[in-house]
Amino acid sequence: MASALINVPKKAKRGEIIEIKTLMSHIMETGYRRTATGELVPRDIITSFACRYNGVEIFRADLFPAIAANPFISFFTVATESGKFDFEWIGDKGFTETASAAISVE
Repeated sequence: MASALINVPKKAKRGEIIEIKTLMSHIMETGYRRTATGELVPRDIITSFACRYNGVEIFRADLFPAIAANPFISFFTVATESGKFDFEWIGDKGFTETASAAISVE
C-alpha cells in the first residue's frame, strides 16, 4: 500500500521562497526485469505527479521507468497567501494517491 510523506513549512512570510518535499512509497517496477522463469515482471510505476496551491497548479512532473523506487520530489515556490497545497500521484494499474498540507502566510 502506498503512502506519502510531505514536508511543507507551516508558516512563511509573504513573498518568501519555500521548499516543498514529497516522498511516495511505491515499488516503481520498470517492466524490464524478468522473473526466475524468464517472464517479464509487469510495469507498475507512478506516471505523473502534480501540486496545486489553492487550486492552481504550480508544479507537474511526468515520471518514467528510470525513476527509482519511492520517488522523492523537491521543488520551490513563492508563498503568496495562506491556504492549502494539494498533491496527486497517478500511476499504472489504477494507482492514485492524494495528500494535502496547509500553510499560513503572514
